[in-house]
Amino acid sequence: MLVRDAMSTVVLTIGPAHTLRQAAALMSTRRVGAAVVLDPDGTGIGILTERDVLNSVGRGQDPDYERAHAHTTTDVVFAAPSWTLEEAATAMTHGGFRHLIVLDRGEPAGVVSVRDIIRCWAPKRQRAQHVPA
Repeated sequence: MLVRDAMSTVVLTIGPAHTLRQAAALMSTRRVGAAVVLDPDGTGIGILTERDVLNSVGRGQDPDYERAHAHTTTDVVFAAPSWTLEEAATAMTHGGFRHLIVLDRGEPAGVVSVRDIIRCWAPKRQRAQHVPA
């Protein structure tokens, strides 16, 4: 199975000036664990994850004042839609992260997460029996 078959094509994008509270609210509303941060005047494409927000709050930083750009990962490993799920899982394991931005012709086309990969790899019978909480 390929990344294009597992990825979410509804991508939450935010700007670098969003506060962490704004980012967290958007991620919560969309039920996603990461936002693509687009900074056309700076670093380009980055990613802000729930772990980034959690780490900031855990350090006592104020999510109403902290900006996404200060917590965005900019040395991002990007996936291609044509990657296998094994390639994506290997990149995630090697890099120690749970989300990959999928680029198609240089533009964000989706995000693939560990959860997406597990969902595809889980036997269909187990998926049918599981009712999300």
